Amino acid sequence: MLKREIRRWDLVLLLINSIIGAGIFGLPSKIYALSGIYSLAALLLCAVIVLIIVFNFAEVASRFDKTGGPYLYTLAAFGQIPAFIIGWILLITRISTYAALINLLATYMVFFYPPFQSQAWRAVIITMVTLLLTLINFIGVKNSTRFSNGLAIAKVLPLLIFVGVGFFFIDTSLVQAPESYPSSAEFATCVLVLIFAFTGFESVLVNTGEIQNPAKNIPFALILSILIVAVFYGLIQMVSMATLPGLATSNTPISDAAELFMGVGGGLLITVGAVISISGTLNSVMLVGSRVPYALSEEHQFPGIFGRLNRKYQTPTQSLLLFSGVALLASLSGSFIYALSISVISKILIFLTVCLALIKLRRSEHQPTGYFKLRWGYLFAFGGIFASLWLLFSSKTTELTDVLLTIAIGLALFGVYKLLTHPGKKPK
Repeated sequence: MLKREIRRWDLVLLLINSIIGAGIFGLPSKIYALSGIYSLAALLLCAVIVLIIVFNFAEVASRFDKTGGPYLYTLAAFGQIPAFIIGWILLITRISTYAALINLLATYMVFFYPPFQSQAWRAVIITMVTLLLTLINFIGVKNSTRFSNGLAIAKVLPLLIFVGVGFFFIDTSLVQAPESYPSSAEFATCVLVLIFAFTGFESVLVNTGEIQNPAKNIPFALILSILIVAVFYGLIQMVSMATLPGLATSNTPISDAAELFMGVGGGLLITVGAVISISGTLNSVMLVGSRVPYALSEEHQFPGIFGRLNRKYQTPTQSLLLFSGVALLASLSGSFIYALSISVISKILIFLTVCLALIKLRRSEHQPTGYFKLRWGYLFAFGGIFASLWLLFSSKTTELTDVLLTIAIGLALFGVYKLLTHPGKKPK
Protein backbone atom coordinates (compact mmCIF):
# COMPACT_ATOMS: atom_id res chain seq x y z
CA MET A 1 0.00 0.00 0.00
CA LEU A 2 1.21 3.51 -0.83
CA LYS A 3 2.10 5.71 2.13
CA ARG A 4 -0.31 8.57 2.92
CA GLU A 5 2.27 11.31 3.43
CA ILE A 6 0.71 14.21 1.52
CA ARG A 7 -0.84 16.44 4.17
CA ARG A 8 -3.43 19.20 3.69
CA TRP A 9 -0.99 22.07 3.13
CA ASP A 10 1.36 19.82 1.15
CA LEU A 11 -1.57 19.26 -1.20
CA VAL A 12 -2.31 22.98 -1.47
CA LEU A 13 1.31 23.68 -2.45
CA LEU A 14 1.39 20.69 -4.81
CA LEU A 15 -1.71 22.00 -6.59
CA ILE A 16 -0.31 25.53 -6.84
CA ASN A 17 2.96 24.06 -8.13
CA SER A 18 1.11 22.12 -10.81
CA ILE A 19 -1.11 25.01 -11.92
CA ILE A 20 1.45 27.85 -11.96
CA GLY A 21 3.95 26.69 -14.55
CA ALA A 22 6.21 28.43 -17.02
CA GLY A 23 3.24 29.80 -18.96
CA ILE A 24 2.62 32.60 -16.46
CA PHE A 25 5.85 34.29 -17.59
CA GLY A 26 4.38 34.90 -21.05
CA LEU A 27 0.67 34.97 -20.23
CA PRO A 28 0.18 38.74 -19.53
CA SER A 29 1.16 39.82 -23.05
CA LYS A 30 -0.85 37.06 -24.77
CA ILE A 31 -4.14 37.92 -23.12
CA TYR A 32 -3.49 41.68 -23.28
CA ALA A 33 -2.95 41.43 -27.05
CA LEU A 34 -6.37 39.78 -27.34
CA SER A 35 -8.47 41.89 -24.97
CA GLY A 36 -6.47 44.86 -23.74
CA ILE A 37 -7.51 46.03 -20.28
CA TYR A 38 -10.55 43.78 -20.59
CA SER A 39 -8.17 40.87 -20.07
CA LEU A 40 -8.92 41.37 -16.36
CA ALA A 41 -12.62 40.78 -17.06
CA ALA A 42 -11.69 37.68 -19.06
CA LEU A 43 -9.62 36.48 -16.12
CA LEU A 44 -12.57 36.95 -13.75
CA LEU A 45 -14.90 35.02 -16.08
CA CYS A 46 -12.30 32.29 -16.46
CA ALA A 47 -11.92 31.99 -12.67
CA VAL A 48 -15.70 31.54 -12.33
CA ILE A 49 -15.75 28.80 -15.01
CA VAL A 50 -12.81 26.97 -13.44
CA LEU A 51 -14.38 27.20 -9.99
CA ILE A 52 -17.58 25.59 -11.29
CA ILE A 53 -15.52 22.70 -12.68
CA VAL A 54 -13.41 22.50 -9.52
CA PHE A 55 -16.52 22.20 -7.34
CA ASN A 56 -17.49 19.15 -9.40
CA PHE A 57 -14.02 17.69 -8.86
CA ALA A 58 -14.24 18.43 -5.13
CA GLU A 59 -17.35 16.28 -4.66
CA VAL A 60 -16.37 13.45 -6.98
CA ALA A 61 -12.78 13.23 -5.69
CA SER A 62 -13.90 13.17 -2.05
CA ARG A 63 -15.71 9.87 -2.72
CA PHE A 64 -12.44 8.04 -3.40
CA ASP A 65 -9.36 7.18 -1.35
CA LYS A 66 -7.37 5.16 -3.91
CA THR A 67 -4.76 6.24 -6.45
CA GLY A 68 -6.17 7.05 -9.88
CA GLY A 69 -7.96 10.41 -9.87
CA PRO A 70 -10.15 11.02 -12.96
CA TYR A 71 -9.31 7.51 -14.22
CA LEU A 72 -10.80 5.95 -11.09
CA TYR A 73 -13.86 8.23 -11.13
CA THR A 74 -14.58 7.23 -14.72
CA LEU A 75 -14.13 3.54 -13.91
CA ALA A 76 -16.65 3.75 -11.06
CA ALA A 77 -19.17 5.74 -13.09
CA PHE A 78 -18.87 4.42 -16.64
CA GLY A 79 -16.85 1.20 -16.71
CA GLN A 80 -13.57 -0.15 -18.04
CA ILE A 81 -13.20 1.19 -21.56
CA PRO A 82 -14.11 4.87 -20.84
CA ALA A 83 -11.82 4.66 -17.78
CA PHE A 84 -8.94 3.30 -19.83
CA ILE A 85 -9.36 6.15 -22.34
CA ILE A 86 -9.11 8.73 -19.53
CA GLY A 87 -6.14 6.91 -17.97
CA TRP A 88 -4.41 6.64 -21.35
CA ILE A 89 -4.76 10.33 -22.22
CA LEU A 90 -3.68 11.27 -18.68
CA LEU A 91 -0.49 9.26 -19.22
CA ILE A 92 0.21 10.60 -22.72
CA THR A 93 -0.37 14.23 -21.73
CA ARG A 94 1.82 13.87 -18.63
CA ILE A 95 4.65 12.52 -20.79
CA SER A 96 4.27 15.24 -23.41
CA THR A 97 4.01 17.97 -20.77
CA TYR A 98 7.16 16.73 -19.05
CA ALA A 99 9.07 16.60 -22.35
CA ALA A 100 7.97 20.10 -23.37
CA LEU A 101 8.84 21.61 -19.99
CA ILE A 102 12.25 20.01 -19.69
CA ASN A 103 13.17 21.25 -23.16
CA LEU A 104 12.03 24.72 -22.09
CA LEU A 105 14.20 24.40 -18.97
CA ALA A 106 17.21 23.57 -21.14
CA THR A 107 16.46 26.68 -23.22
CA TYR A 108 16.34 28.92 -20.12
CA MET A 109 19.67 27.50 -18.91
CA VAL A 110 21.37 29.07 -21.94
CA PHE A 111 20.82 32.44 -20.23
CA PHE A 112 23.32 31.42 -17.53
CA TYR A 113 25.84 29.64 -19.79
CA PRO A 114 25.59 30.20 -23.59
CA PRO A 115 27.34 26.91 -24.59
CA PHE A 116 24.29 25.09 -23.15
CA GLN A 117 22.54 25.85 -26.47
CA SER A 118 24.40 22.97 -28.18
CA GLN A 119 22.48 19.72 -28.69
CA ALA A 120 25.03 17.75 -26.66
CA TRP A 121 24.67 20.00 -23.61
CA ARG A 122 20.87 20.03 -24.01
CA ALA A 123 20.85 16.22 -23.93
CA VAL A 124 23.06 16.21 -20.83
CA ILE A 125 20.80 18.69 -18.99
CA ILE A 126 17.63 16.77 -19.90
CA THR A 127 19.14 13.44 -18.85
CA MET A 128 20.64 14.66 -15.57
CA VAL A 129 17.49 16.51 -14.47
CA THR A 130 15.33 13.47 -15.30
CA LEU A 131 17.63 11.14 -13.34
CA LEU A 132 17.61 13.52 -10.35
CA LEU A 133 13.81 13.79 -10.32
CA THR A 134 13.49 10.02 -10.71
CA LEU A 135 15.73 9.52 -7.68
CA ILE A 136 13.79 12.06 -5.61
CA ASN A 137 10.49 10.36 -6.45
CA PHE A 138 11.96 6.89 -5.87
CA ILE A 139 13.00 7.55 -2.28
CA GLY A 140 9.48 8.31 -1.16
CA VAL A 141 6.51 10.59 -1.68
CA LYS A 142 7.44 12.55 1.46
CA ASN A 143 10.79 13.55 -0.07
CA SER A 144 9.17 14.36 -3.39
CA THR A 145 6.50 16.43 -1.64
CA ARG A 146 9.08 18.34 0.41
CA PHE A 147 11.06 19.07 -2.75
CA SER A 148 7.87 20.16 -4.52
CA ASN A 149 6.87 22.39 -1.59
CA GLY A 150 10.26 24.08 -1.58
CA LEU A 151 10.08 24.76 -5.30
CA ALA A 152 6.48 26.00 -5.03
CA ILE A 153 7.49 28.59 -2.45
CA ALA A 154 10.64 29.48 -4.40
CA LYS A 155 8.72 29.98 -7.65
CA VAL A 156 6.07 32.20 -6.03
CA LEU A 157 8.53 34.47 -4.18
CA PRO A 158 9.98 36.23 -7.28
CA LEU A 159 6.45 36.80 -8.57
CA LEU A 160 5.36 38.19 -5.18
CA ILE A 161 8.35 40.56 -5.28
CA PHE A 162 7.34 41.54 -8.82
CA VAL A 163 3.80 42.37 -7.67
CA GLY A 164 4.86 44.04 -4.42
CA VAL A 165 7.50 46.32 -5.97
CA GLY A 166 5.52 46.86 -9.17
CA PHE A 167 2.60 48.44 -7.30
CA PHE A 168 4.84 51.41 -6.46
CA PHE A 169 5.52 52.00 -10.17
CA ILE A 170 1.99 51.75 -11.53
CA ASP A 171 1.24 54.28 -14.26
CA THR A 172 -2.54 54.71 -14.51
CA SER A 173 -2.22 56.31 -17.95
CA LEU A 174 -1.29 52.86 -19.31
CA VAL A 175 -4.61 51.34 -18.28
CA GLN A 176 -7.10 53.79 -19.74
CA ALA A 177 -10.18 52.17 -21.29
CA PRO A 178 -9.96 52.16 -25.11
CA GLU A 179 -12.74 53.56 -27.27
CA SER A 180 -13.59 50.12 -28.70
CA TYR A 181 -14.24 46.78 -27.07
CA PRO A 182 -12.51 43.55 -28.10
CA SER A 183 -14.54 41.40 -30.49
CA SER A 184 -16.45 38.46 -29.05
CA ALA A 185 -14.04 36.07 -30.82
CA GLU A 186 -11.00 37.78 -29.30
CA PHE A 187 -12.55 37.78 -25.85
CA ALA A 188 -13.51 34.09 -26.13
CA THR A 189 -9.98 33.20 -27.25
CA CYS A 190 -8.62 35.16 -24.29
CA VAL A 191 -10.81 33.14 -21.91
CA LEU A 192 -9.67 29.89 -23.56
CA VAL A 193 -6.00 30.82 -23.12
CA LEU A 194 -6.66 31.59 -19.46
CA ILE A 195 -8.63 28.39 -18.85
CA PHE A 196 -5.61 26.30 -19.65
CA ALA A 197 -3.41 28.48 -17.47
CA PHE A 198 -5.54 27.21 -14.58
CA THR A 199 -5.27 23.52 -15.42
CA GLY A 200 -3.02 20.94 -13.78
CA PHE A 201 -5.16 20.43 -10.69
CA GLU A 202 -6.99 17.51 -12.33
CA SER A 203 -3.82 15.42 -12.65
CA VAL A 204 -2.66 15.94 -9.05
CA LEU A 205 -5.72 13.99 -7.89
CA VAL A 206 -4.17 10.85 -9.37
CA ASN A 207 -2.15 10.75 -6.13
CA THR A 208 -5.23 10.38 -3.90
CA GLY A 209 -3.87 7.10 -2.46
CA GLU A 210 -1.02 9.10 -0.89
CA ILE A 211 -3.15 11.97 0.48
CA GLN A 212 -4.12 12.04 4.14
CA ASN A 213 -7.88 12.19 4.78
CA PRO A 214 -8.76 12.81 1.10
CA ALA A 215 -12.50 13.27 1.76
CA LYS A 216 -11.76 16.50 3.67
CA ASN A 217 -8.38 17.63 2.40
CA ILE A 218 -9.03 17.38 -1.36
CA PRO A 219 -12.07 19.74 -1.47
CA PHE A 220 -10.32 22.23 0.84
CA ALA A 221 -7.06 22.21 -1.13
CA LEU A 222 -8.73 22.33 -4.56
CA ILE A 223 -10.94 25.32 -3.83
CA LEU A 224 -8.29 27.26 -1.90
CA SER A 225 -5.54 26.72 -4.46
CA ILE A 226 -7.74 27.88 -7.36
CA LEU A 227 -8.74 31.03 -5.44
CA ILE A 228 -5.09 31.79 -4.61
CA VAL A 229 -4.02 31.29 -8.22
CA ALA A 230 -6.88 33.46 -9.53
CA VAL A 231 -5.97 36.37 -7.24
CA PHE A 232 -2.28 35.92 -8.04
CA TYR A 233 -2.87 35.93 -11.81
CA GLY A 234 -5.04 39.04 -11.48
CA LEU A 235 -2.35 40.95 -9.55
CA ILE A 236 0.37 39.94 -12.02
CA GLN A 237 -1.78 41.04 -14.97
CA MET A 238 -2.60 44.37 -13.31
CA VAL A 239 1.05 45.19 -12.59
CA SER A 240 2.14 44.11 -16.07
CA MET A 241 -0.48 46.31 -17.75
CA ALA A 242 0.28 49.34 -15.60
CA THR A 243 4.08 49.26 -15.77
CA LEU A 244 5.06 47.98 -19.23
CA PRO A 245 4.31 50.11 -22.32
CA GLY A 246 3.96 47.89 -25.36
CA LEU A 247 2.89 44.90 -23.25
CA ALA A 248 1.01 43.33 -26.16
CA THR A 249 4.21 42.84 -28.20
CA SER A 250 6.49 41.57 -25.43
CA ASN A 251 7.66 37.94 -25.56
CA THR A 252 8.85 38.05 -21.94
CA PRO A 253 6.44 40.53 -20.33
CA ILE A 254 7.16 39.87 -16.65
CA SER A 255 10.94 39.97 -17.17
CA ASP A 256 10.66 43.14 -19.28
CA ALA A 257 8.44 44.88 -16.74
CA ALA A 258 10.67 43.83 -13.84
CA GLU A 259 13.74 45.15 -15.65
CA LEU A 260 11.99 48.50 -16.14
CA PHE A 261 11.26 49.14 -12.46
CA MET A 262 13.94 46.99 -10.77
CA GLY A 263 16.80 47.19 -13.26
CA VAL A 264 18.86 44.30 -14.67
CA GLY A 265 18.65 42.52 -11.31
CA GLY A 266 14.87 42.41 -11.63
CA GLY A 267 15.05 40.71 -15.02
CA LEU A 268 17.55 38.19 -13.62
CA LEU A 269 15.29 37.51 -10.62
CA ILE A 270 12.35 36.68 -12.88
CA THR A 271 14.53 34.46 -15.11
CA VAL A 272 15.68 32.51 -12.05
CA GLY A 273 12.05 32.31 -10.98
CA ALA A 274 11.13 30.86 -14.37
CA VAL A 275 13.78 28.14 -14.03
CA ILE A 276 12.53 27.28 -10.52
CA SER A 277 8.93 27.33 -11.73
CA ILE A 278 9.65 24.87 -14.52
CA SER A 279 11.62 22.62 -12.16
CA GLY A 280 8.76 22.56 -9.66
CA THR A 281 6.20 21.71 -12.30
CA LEU A 282 8.47 18.98 -13.70
CA ASN A 283 8.63 17.32 -10.29
CA SER A 284 4.84 17.50 -9.94
CA VAL A 285 4.37 16.03 -13.41
CA MET A 286 6.69 13.11 -12.62
CA LEU A 287 5.02 12.48 -9.24
CA VAL A 288 1.61 12.32 -10.92
CA GLY A 289 2.66 10.61 -14.14
CA SER A 290 4.49 7.81 -12.36
CA ARG A 291 1.25 6.88 -10.55
CA VAL A 292 -0.89 6.51 -13.67
CA PRO A 293 0.56 3.12 -14.78
CA TYR A 294 0.30 2.02 -11.12
CA ALA A 295 -3.40 2.95 -10.99
CA LEU A 296 -4.10 1.18 -14.30
CA SER A 297 -2.24 -1.90 -13.05
CA GLU A 298 -4.27 -1.91 -9.81
CA GLU A 299 -7.42 -2.25 -11.90
CA HIS A 300 -5.87 -4.93 -14.18
CA GLN A 301 -5.69 -2.65 -17.21
CA PHE A 302 -1.87 -2.57 -17.30
CA PRO A 303 0.62 -5.39 -16.64
CA GLY A 304 0.82 -6.33 -12.95
CA ILE A 305 4.52 -5.47 -12.70
CA PHE A 306 3.62 -1.76 -12.64
CA GLY A 307 1.59 -2.25 -9.47
CA ARG A 308 4.56 -3.48 -7.42
CA LEU A 309 5.90 -1.28 -4.62
CA ASN A 310 9.45 -0.92 -3.36
CA ARG A 311 9.70 -2.63 0.05
CA LYS A 312 11.68 0.13 1.70
CA TYR A 313 10.13 3.31 0.26
CA GLN A 314 6.69 1.99 -0.75
CA THR A 315 6.92 3.73 -4.11
CA PRO A 316 5.81 2.13 -7.42
CA THR A 317 9.32 1.63 -8.79
CA GLN A 318 8.48 -0.01 -12.12
CA SER A 319 5.72 2.49 -12.80
CA LEU A 320 8.14 5.34 -12.04
CA LEU A 321 10.87 3.87 -14.26
CA LEU A 322 8.40 3.37 -17.11
CA PHE A 323 7.23 6.97 -16.93
CA SER A 324 10.69 8.54 -16.55
CA GLY A 325 12.16 6.32 -19.28
CA VAL A 326 9.46 7.08 -21.86
CA ALA A 327 9.45 10.77 -20.88
CA LEU A 328 13.23 10.92 -21.33
CA LEU A 329 13.02 9.34 -24.79
CA ALA A 330 10.24 11.75 -25.79
CA SER A 331 12.26 14.69 -24.45
CA LEU A 332 15.41 13.77 -26.36
CA SER A 333 13.69 12.79 -29.61
CA GLY A 334 11.30 15.72 -29.90
CA SER A 335 8.37 13.35 -30.53
CA PHE A 336 6.40 15.13 -27.80
CA ILE A 337 5.53 17.95 -30.21
CA TYR A 338 2.77 15.83 -31.74
CA ALA A 339 1.49 14.70 -28.35
CA LEU A 340 1.21 18.28 -27.12
CA SER A 341 -1.50 18.98 -29.69
CA ILE A 342 -3.88 16.64 -27.84
CA SER A 343 -3.41 18.20 -24.40
CA VAL A 344 -6.05 20.90 -24.82
CA ILE A 345 -8.93 18.62 -25.80
CA SER A 346 -7.73 15.91 -23.41
CA LYS A 347 -8.16 18.25 -20.46
CA ILE A 348 -11.63 19.25 -21.64
CA LEU A 349 -12.64 15.59 -21.97
CA ILE A 350 -11.48 14.97 -18.40
CA PHE A 351 -13.48 17.98 -17.15
CA LEU A 352 -16.58 16.82 -19.05
CA THR A 353 -16.25 13.24 -17.79
CA VAL A 354 -15.90 14.28 -14.14
CA CYS A 355 -18.96 16.55 -14.34
CA LEU A 356 -20.96 13.69 -15.88
CA ALA A 357 -19.58 11.33 -13.21
CA LEU A 358 -21.00 13.55 -10.45
CA ILE A 359 -24.51 12.98 -11.82
CA LYS A 360 -23.98 9.24 -12.32
CA LEU A 361 -22.38 8.66 -8.90
CA ARG A 362 -25.15 10.58 -7.10
CA ARG A 363 -27.65 8.16 -8.62
CA SER A 364 -25.69 5.11 -7.54
CA GLU A 365 -27.31 2.77 -5.02
CA HIS A 366 -24.11 2.50 -2.99
CA GLN A 367 -23.27 5.90 -1.52
CA PRO A 368 -20.13 6.43 0.61
CA THR A 369 -20.31 8.29 3.89
CA GLY A 370 -18.38 11.36 4.95
CA TYR A 371 -17.74 12.73 1.46
CA PHE A 372 -18.03 16.37 0.43
CA LYS A 373 -21.58 16.75 -0.91
CA LEU A 374 -21.89 19.87 -2.99
CA ARG A 375 -24.99 21.98 -2.38
CA TRP A 376 -26.87 22.41 -5.67
CA GLY A 377 -24.61 19.71 -7.06
CA TYR A 378 -26.68 19.02 -10.16
CA LEU A 379 -26.66 22.72 -11.04
CA PHE A 380 -22.86 22.80 -10.79
CA ALA A 381 -22.63 19.57 -12.78
CA PHE A 382 -24.72 20.93 -15.67
CA GLY A 383 -22.80 24.22 -15.49
CA GLY A 384 -19.53 22.29 -15.78
CA ILE A 385 -20.90 20.20 -18.66
CA PHE A 386 -22.00 23.35 -20.52
CA ALA A 387 -18.62 25.04 -19.94
CA SER A 388 -16.73 21.92 -21.06
CA LEU A 389 -18.79 21.59 -24.25
CA TRP A 390 -18.25 25.28 -25.02
CA LEU A 391 -14.50 24.80 -24.61
CA LEU A 392 -14.60 21.62 -26.70
CA PHE A 393 -16.40 23.26 -29.62
CA SER A 394 -14.05 26.25 -29.41
CA SER A 395 -10.99 24.04 -29.95
CA LYS A 396 -9.37 23.25 -33.29
CA THR A 397 -10.58 20.41 -35.49
CA THR A 398 -7.00 19.19 -36.00
CA GLU A 399 -6.60 18.76 -32.24
CA LEU A 400 -9.80 16.69 -32.09
CA THR A 401 -8.48 14.47 -34.88
CA ASP A 402 -5.20 13.98 -33.01
CA VAL A 403 -7.07 13.03 -29.83
CA LEU A 404 -9.22 10.48 -31.66
CA LEU A 405 -6.09 8.95 -33.23
CA THR A 406 -4.36 8.79 -29.84
CA ILE A 407 -7.42 7.15 -28.25
CA ALA A 408 -7.57 4.62 -31.11
CA ILE A 409 -3.91 3.67 -30.54
CA GLY A 410 -4.56 3.29 -26.81
CA LEU A 411 -7.65 1.15 -27.34
CA ALA A 412 -5.73 -1.09 -29.76
CA LEU A 413 -3.03 -1.64 -27.14
CA PHE A 414 -5.69 -2.25 -24.49
CA GLY A 415 -7.36 -4.85 -26.72
CA VAL A 416 -4.07 -6.63 -27.36
CA TYR A 417 -3.28 -6.67 -23.63
CA LYS A 418 -6.70 -8.13 -22.77
CA LEU A 419 -6.40 -10.79 -25.47
CA LEU A 420 -2.96 -11.82 -24.20
CA THR A 421 -3.97 -11.93 -20.54
CA HIS A 422 -7.56 -13.20 -20.94
CA PRO A 423 -7.83 -15.06 -24.27
CA GLY A 424 -11.40 -15.42 -25.45
CA LYS A 425 -12.74 -12.69 -23.18
CA LYS A 426 -13.86 -9.30 -24.42
CA PRO A 427 -13.15 -6.15 -22.35
CA LYS A 428 -16.30 -4.77 -20.77
